[in-house]
Amino acid sequence: MRVLNIACLLLLVLIFAMPFIWMISTSLKTLPETMIFPPEWIPRNPVWHNYAEAWNTGPFLHYFANSLIIAVGILALQMLTIIPAAYAFARYRFAGSGFLFSIVMVTLMIPAQLIFLPVYLELSAFKLLNTHLGLILPFASSAFGIFLLRQAFLQIPDELVEAARLDQAKEWKIILRLMVPLVKPVLVTFALFSFIAHWNDYFWPLVMTTNETARTLPLGIAKIREVEGVATWNVLMAGNLILVAPILVVFFVSQRQIIKAFVYNGVK
Repeated sequence: MRVLNIACLLLLVLIFAMPFIWMISTSLKTLPETMIFPPEWIPRNPVWHNYAEAWNTGPFLHYFANSLIIAVGILALQMLTIIPAAYAFARYRFAGSGFLFSIVMVTLMIPAQLIFLPVYLELSAFKLLNTHLGLILPFASSAFGIFLLRQAFLQIPDELVEAARLDQAKEWKIILRLMVPLVKPVLVTFALFSFIAHWNDYFWPLVMTTNETARTLPLGIAKIREVEGVATWNVLMAGNLILVAPILVVFFVSQRQIIKAFVYNGVK
């Protein structure tokens, strides 16, 4: 049974890894090699200049900087809003708290495509189109983050909070020095989810930008799909690997905290 379990796990890993392996393989092929059928998994002569060609198709350094500014800016604002909101919902009982939390949960059911027009008009009225701030502000908070962090705060014993209050600790000290360190794995997990979502976001930057000023890396990758009417899949896959590389780095750096978050919640 153990051998069977390991075999099933390896099969699942292979299924999930195959698209990524194919992307790496295609990024190292010449254009004619991408058209061969049946396809070859291992390139005969790896072509490394595909990455340079993808990078030079546009101002990729500018796109990269925009993506980084927007993803990190959104994450910073979300941390400033979801931590106190989650603490209030977890530790305070006030009139309408249940109703307000229900409203927060309802927002999870509203697709972004449904509200983009009023958001676009509002940002346009404040002259925030084609700006970093215009791409950051619509995501300044996160209903999912509030929910996730509230559940983590509820797991912390009341006695710890009461002991801190008996020591005359102010609320902001309780949040920053007691609550946040105890839920650090959950915060890191949310930060990873948020960073990946907004680093890969294509829809909002496409809608909210009309020039190169604040356009992000996914929009830059989309521009290299066709050259003279021919789909250059090898260059496109090289560009996608450039897009994915920072996410992989962030994941490997934070994977220990992610495992801790799942173990912590599983034990609780």
